[in-house]
Amino acid sequence: MLMPRSPLLSVQARFWELVSAGLGPGDAGVVVRVSAASGRLWFRQCGGVNPQLQQPRGVKRPRLTHAEREQIMLGTASGESIRSIARRLGRAATTVMREIERNGKVRGLEGRYRALHRFGANRGGWDAKSGYSAVLAQQRSEARARRPKTGKIARCPALSDEVQRLLTKKFSPAQIAGRLAKTYPDRPAMLVSHETIYKALYVQGRGELRRELTKCLRTGRALRKPRNRRPSGDGPGHIQGMVNISERPAEADDRAVPGHWEGDLIIGKNQTSQIGTLVERSSGFVHFVHLPGRRDAATVATALTKVIKTLPDALRRSLTWDQGIEMHHHSRISIDADIDIFFCDPHSPWQRGSNENTNGLARQYFPKGTDLSVHSEAYLAEVAAELNERPRKRFDWDNPAEVLNRLLSPPTESTVATNP
Repeated sequence: MLMPRSPLLSVQARFWELVSAGLGPGDAGVVVRVSAASGRLWFRQCGGVNPQLQQPRGVKRPRLTHAEREQIMLGTASGESIRSIARRLGRAATTVMREIERNGKVRGLEGRYRALHRFGANRGGWDAKSGYSAVLAQQRSEARARRPKTGKIARCPALSDEVQRLLTKKFSPAQIAGRLAKTYPDRPAMLVSHETIYKALYVQGRGELRRELTKCLRTGRALRKPRNRRPSGDGPGHIQGMVNISERPAEADDRAVPGHWEGDLIIGKNQTSQIGTLVERSSGFVHFVHLPGRRDAATVATALTKVIKTLPDALRRSLTWDQGIEMHHHSRISIDADIDIFFCDPHSPWQRGSNENTNGLARQYFPKGTDLSVHSEAYLAEVAAELNERPRKRFDWDNPAEVLNRLLSPPTESTVATNP
């Protein structure tokens, strides 16, 4: 059973009927037996639009209909204000304003003559003052909404020829877009984005560029390859309980306190062998982790714990790693080795800059494309010792071993005296 509307809602509904009929809000308030001030207040609070016609936030109104466009044309012809037209239609004033600005202008005398001839005043279809025609506006709206649309490259033969010429010269779409912008800065028709070029090559049905031109791209792919997405929080690739690098102590960032490490794996031929790398941030001191057989989470946890437990307590403050699946047992490493573990953001190798640099140095001994399982644990220790004895420019040509010893040495009396 429907409940009757409250008296106030009934009064307000009648108030908005009177306003829609053209009565002022103050006069409409008096007619429905409230004060004129109350009527004007209701009008202001609703922005001049009947609240029953307002759409919820985030919900789009449908496009203007032909009947609504005829009402707009009649209103503009009679000199009615845009706000008044909008109130009658239950539309926002900006919607009516944009409609007149977009479809009320006929560019050029020839276009105006054709429009006047077709939708002349004698037929009641043209407002000469605003240049707005309901029929013409409806046709333009339907043409703009028609799908599929012809792409920019297909609409401009000169642009199409230039893009194809540069593609055959092995230019990438980004290079083509940048080159065209520099060559034709005053010709908008010759400007195109790299994404538009990719769509013209890959999107079926467009036919804007020959499909065989995909062979000119660096990848040579005939189909576009989507980027791999990281698994969601509930997927098998997610590391449970990881702590982000943003929560790492500030002392690790300025490298003033030793004991903060960065770690990673370098991978061998055919992804079948690996070596773990550890580098201390303050000194650049290197340790290698022997992983000849596998790199599953359990194996990595055991090997890392073994290496970290050989370090003195002062050098076991934190370890930063990327979000690789080999660190699924990070909580076990943290407990057994007594060290805090932090994880970088996805695809952010610069957050482990020291480790990336160390991996580059290690490749001199462990080249890419070679089998890393052939190297013994003793050989890894020899390579680490050699790297730790290399002088570094950032330490004024001291080596990492000397820097680390200096950081771990107790302060002398003279140092304490100068730095109370």
